[in-house]
Amino acid sequence: MALSGPQKTVIQLVGVVVLMGGLAWASVPFYDWFCRVTGFGGATGVAEQGSDTILDKTIKVRFDASKERGMPWEFKPVEREMEMRIGETGLAFYEAYNPTDRPVAGQASYNVTPYSAGGFFEKIACFCFDEQVLQPGERVQMPVTFFVDPEIVEDREAKYVHTITLSYTFYEIDLPEGYAALEAQAENNTN
Repeated sequence: MALSGPQKTVIQLVGVVVLMGGLAWASVPFYDWFCRVTGFGGATGVAEQGSDTILDKTIKVRFDASKERGMPWEFKPVEREMEMRIGETGLAFYEAYNPTDRPVAGQASYNVTPYSAGGFFEKIACFCFDEQVLQPGERVQMPVTFFVDPEIVEDREAKYVHTITLSYTFYEIDLPEGYAALEAQAENNTN
């Protein structure tokens, strides 16, 4: 069966729309992977363990916290900055508080500035790797363990960095299934 001109055009257009949709869907994970591998856009690396090399040169790490509009939590760094040797493992804490009368789930996005330092800032463990759920009135301190890769001193741009700012933004997400069921049950008991 031969397709007429208009039928062939419609099939080609549908093919183009499907192809463009597939590329758009794949672009987000690809961009995320690209940023993590290259440190582009201030994305940080993830390490299994601390650095084997610790330099005598120090670097200052500042900590910043913000919330997406509508996120009901209070969120702040416990300490605003620390000075540490390059390659040394650091431990910092952020504090979150849920002042509402309901459980609230959140996820943190993060980056570092200047962007040239992103590929050299390595997280070993971080609260940002997992979603967080705070019960009504709950206050928690959440740790991040990290180091600045000694290779930063060899990088053409990053070797001039003396201060790195680690920024987190918390945004509200849907409660995990088990929490949502508990919340629905609590609402039914009060009605």
